[in-house]
Amino acid sequence: MAQDDIWLFSYGTLQQREVQLAVFGRELEGCADVLTSYRLAKLEITDPVVIATIGLTFHWILDETGDAADRIPGQALRITPADLAPADAYEAEDYKRVLVTLESGRVAFVYVRA
Repeated sequence: MAQDDIWLFSYGTLQQREVQLAVFGRELEGCADVLTSYRLAKLEITDPVVIATIGLTFHWILDETGDAADRIPGQALRITPADLAPADAYEAEDYKRVLVTLESGRVAFVYVRA
């Protein structure tokens, strides 16, 4: 891993190749991982451009529970610091980016409920 590489945990649409191409201009390298102490909830999408891009009328969003039994499977995606701006722009104002430790021990950014 290069010194500037960082991890972004995706539990939703950023795992999709077509979304990665649209947001980052390339397919990202990733590996399976798990985030604990959060649960999934649905967030309705109203932006027609986003709906057209991902083909869904909702996004998943995470709520922190503090319960280690709550487990969210997903992908730890390798990105660079320059990738944070397009990732932030992709996520709606309903999300905020936080730093977490994944089950593997990787430290990663993840988008959760703002």
